[in-house]
Amino acid sequence: MWGLTAALVSALGACEPLDDDLHTHTQTKASAISLEEVAQLLSSVPIGTQQMAEVQDAATSSAGNGYDEEYRMQDLFLAPGTGVGEETDATKAGERYETPLRDLLSRAVRDRFATKADDGAEAEAFLDSLSGSDVQIYWPYLENWDQESLPVITFDPGDMALQNVGYELRSDGSVEKVMVDEAMAQERPVWVVNYNADARHRTLELLRREDPSWGQGGGDIVVRPGGTKAEADIKTLILRSFKAKRQYDSWFCGGAEFFIKVGAVEDFNATTEAELRLYQPSITDFMVVVRRKQVGETLKLNTLLVGEWTPQLDNCALMIVEDDGGTRTSWKCSVTGKYNSKQYGFEIDLPLNSRDDIVWRGSLSRAAIEKYSGKVSPFGDVEVVLELI
Repeated sequence: MWGLTAALVSALGACEPLDDDLHTHTQTKASAISLEEVAQLLSSVPIGTQQMAEVQDAATSSAGNGYDEEYRMQDLFLAPGTGVGEETDATKAGERYETPLRDLLSRAVRDRFATKADDGAEAEAFLDSLSGSDVQIYWPYLENWDQESLPVITFDPGDMALQNVGYELRSDGSVEKVMVDEAMAQERPVWVVNYNADARHRTLELLRREDPSWGQGGGDIVVRPGGTKAEADIKTLILRSFKAKRQYDSWFCGGAEFFIKVGAVEDFNATTEAELRLYQPSITDFMVVVRRKQVGETLKLNTLLVGEWTPQLDNCALMIVEDDGGTRTSWKCSVTGKYNSKQYGFEIDLPLNSRDDIVWRGSLSRAAIEKYSGKVSPFGDVEVVLELI
């Protein structure tokens, strides 16, 4: 099990060092909208099973599209019940619910500012700011809802907190302050007001719908047919499965967004030195969201990493990070190919953010991958199964 990563340690010297301390990075998000204020606003409106079902519809849709169980304020106001990654149809979505949550929130905000002598401009400005923000409702463990209980509404307090104050909605219309932790969220509905961090990225689920070569999770994948001997020697590198062995952020932030980045020179078949200059490295970069309940589970991904790995390509570069934002930077590394019994290097910049947790980075040789192809191998705090086919 440990053989693949042990075989790759010597290749790390070809890559520029980065700060790998997983405990020095913190997540911050600047916004004009206070998360606590939004949580209090949600707890002040008469939420019933209809609004619960609306949030459940959206969060379930988001999860089905490969994201967390989340409902963005942008979708709540524009297209009630729409999840992240779902095609937005504001007209049809607005007809799904007799009293969507946006109506309750809009009414409450306008009532709050009713005493202001500004013709409602302040209320409209607040609603515009809220509907255009990255604020969202995150509903962990929503599959445990009994279809009757009202939510406890809380917010992300930051600083990797384990518990926070919440507002418990009761059937008689009253609201009680309680302390909320993850154990409570596993037993009853808890809505966490936090910031969306993944909607701008395309998940594997969405990529598969757009391009069948990405493969179905656990199913078939499109590979290059082997006709001639040269074509038969061209392999495809597949990521069969992925398992995260620990959490990375506070449960108030949601699950973990892992980015898997691979740099390689696909279909490398140089026959002259002049042709070497025509080849440019390609980068495969995609997101895998591991929800809270999925930590420790093996996720069958069955997805493409390098489409055409020729015998002349010696290695590829692999980096796995857990996204925490920050300024854009890159990891400078290299891959090598052989021509006329000589090795030629290609420089690659794999993108990452300054606060990302670097789970693993290094160079994967073809020989090592073939030796451990189809076997579970640890890469830091995750386990993967790679296969050359």
